[in-house]
Amino acid sequence: MTRMDYVMSAKDSLFANYTFSDGERDQPQPDTYYTMYVPLRNQTFGLQETHVFSPTVVNSATLGWVRPFGASVTKPNGTGPAIPASLVYLAGGNPGAIVIGGGTTAASLTSQTPVPGNNPLFGIREYYSLGDDLRFTKGKHSFSAGVWVQRIHENHFGSAAFSAGSAAYSSMLTFLQDIPSQFNIVRNPATVGYRSTEGAWYFQDEMKLRSNLTLRLGLRHEMTDGWNEVADRCSNYVFDKNFVMSTEPRIGHSCLTENHAKLLLQPRVGLAWDPTGKGTWAVRAGFGIHNDLQDNVGNRAYANPPSNAREQLAGPLLSLIPLQKNVPLPRTCGTPGAPPPPACGIYSPGGFDPVMFTPTSQQWSFTIERGIARDLMLSVGYVGSESYHTPLSLNTNAAYPQVCENPQGCISGGTTTNGDPVPVGRRVLVSKGTLYHPPASRPNPYVGSGVQWIDQGTSSYHAMDVSLTKRISRGFAFKANYTWGKAMDLNSAILTPSAGNEPPYIPSPYYRRELNRGVASYNLNHQFNGYTSYLLPFGNGQRFGSGATGVVDKLIGGWQWNSSLRIAGGFPFTPLTGSNTSGTGDPSNSDIPNWNPNFKGKVIVGKPDQWFDPRAFVLPLQGTFGNVSRGALRGPRLFMLDSSLLKRVRISEGLNLQFRAEAFNVLNHPNLSYPNEVVFQGAEYSPLGGVITATATTSRQIQFALKLLF
Repeated sequence: MTRMDYVMSAKDSLFANYTFSDGERDQPQPDTYYTMYVPLRNQTFGLQETHVFSPTVVNSATLGWVRPFGASVTKPNGTGPAIPASLVYLAGGNPGAIVIGGGTTAASLTSQTPVPGNNPLFGIREYYSLGDDLRFTKGKHSFSAGVWVQRIHENHFGSAAFSAGSAAYSSMLTFLQDIPSQFNIVRNPATVGYRSTEGAWYFQDEMKLRSNLTLRLGLRHEMTDGWNEVADRCSNYVFDKNFVMSTEPRIGHSCLTENHAKLLLQPRVGLAWDPTGKGTWAVRAGFGIHNDLQDNVGNRAYANPPSNAREQLAGPLLSLIPLQKNVPLPRTCGTPGAPPPPACGIYSPGGFDPVMFTPTSQQWSFTIERGIARDLMLSVGYVGSESYHTPLSLNTNAAYPQVCENPQGCISGGTTTNGDPVPVGRRVLVSKGTLYHPPASRPNPYVGSGVQWIDQGTSSYHAMDVSLTKRISRGFAFKANYTWGKAMDLNSAILTPSAGNEPPYIPSPYYRRELNRGVASYNLNHQFNGYTSYLLPFGNGQRFGSGATGVVDKLIGGWQWNSSLRIAGGFPFTPLTGSNTSGTGDPSNSDIPNWNPNFKGKVIVGKPDQWFDPRAFVLPLQGTFGNVSRGALRGPRLFMLDSSLLKRVRISEGLNLQFRAEAFNVLNHPNLSYPNEVVFQGAEYSPLGGVITATATTSRQIQFALKLLF
């Protein structure tokens, strides 16, 4: 790390810094014979020049550059037996994945631990930014205005999913018979480079309307030129008026057919009021609209043919492998000149909404603060937000659930509308059009199953916040905070590993999406945080040993004790069947069970070896969706007490020594992670259903440190 501060004159100053960090994370996998190796490198550079025009006018200009690099490969770590050739699906690559009772996604929910191999991948992002802020005051007004421009370069090689091949089997029987329900692989990865330019300007006026009343009004505008590929290789599937996916992706400079991020106006308003004018009360309120510019979607766009085609192969796995790298891929089935199946190719789509709208959040808050004593303040507040156009992970080419007219259920699946069987070929209304379809087929039979990001998500958050703060006096300070809140959304896991406590995406595009609305996977309904700091009253001039000098004072003086306490409710989670019981033909997403109407007793048992009772659930009839709501159950609570003891020794005027003794999870409280949500293994209850196999925090950790300050 290098830093420079330079005062050029009474009106100009310059600040610059450069940091470089290098490291590697080696992460053990559920299958202990494998390790995920993740080398990381990050560089940042910043330059800021501040010019004082006058006592009331100040301007700051900034220049920045950031370059993070990350790579990943999961492979055998050498601690286990030799890997059989039958697990290497791609010649010269790492072992592929086998999933039983789950899906082929990178972190699929399954009743069996998958082989987690994948081939190397890497990503590089570069940000070049330039900004300028001008602040000036005049009378009761304090104005600020600014502009900002950022250029983004993002390069990708390889795929996080299916890169070494991933085969899914619906049950142990189909595994032994080598009848995979899905087999995906990426044979010809290529480096792709995405580019985007973003900009913004803002203007704000903070008005002192009265001595006890301040009003702040502001307007911000953001924009972007979309998401583009440097060599015109951006590949993204598009949809017709009936929301049926194209057979081949659209390839060009932009990944979008329409850019809806050219004009994003964001008004802001804030209010601060002291009702008594004595400084003991404060009322604060605010409202603002915020946009989340979509500048990190390369991980979705690169997953499409021709550069990173995800082949979806059919047939017994052992008869297909090993596949060869860097061979011409077959033409997509259904396109002019393509040979008939199975010689043609079916590819699993990625990508995102080609007419994507920018996620938007409306946020508001209201807080009342009361000074109880000179150094003690109580604060009570409400915070709320509503968001829309948030991304949803959705298999937009999922098969229609097959109609089931048999009261006993159909092996191939089926569904009804309002309790009545839907005749074959009946018109079905969905959100973006009206479709005719045959049963149990994908809308476009020439495109496989895959996940896209669609901007039709919504979310909300409402919370009450209470805090008590004591400023330091007589060496003692503390802050205690309690939050009671609830976050709701349609889906939290836009990437499968981001929320392992819920289904990775919406069950079906034809299922009423609002029925998937539930408690967000990251929501904690109760949270308490407390922090204390105490300068121990020992040493020269203190309550005890006030006359100490020399060595005695250095030994007993300068001690400080800190502690923090966190208590939180459990995260929500959703029980899963572990298979595709709805009959959509999509094994990459686990379905949800039904509540067992005959179950009596507690659903939450509360033990690590059985957090919930699997008997509280039953499998739905084949061809129907389960009725357990998303986030219906809560996992274990969290209790964490940390403490530290600091000692500062002054050696000379510019030289100090600091000793630290720190203890984390002082009481060694076992904070458990959420349980295994997969309830069934085939048609039987899984012995792992409801079992907790990991902790959310470490055991008690104690560390000591010496720091020399000069």
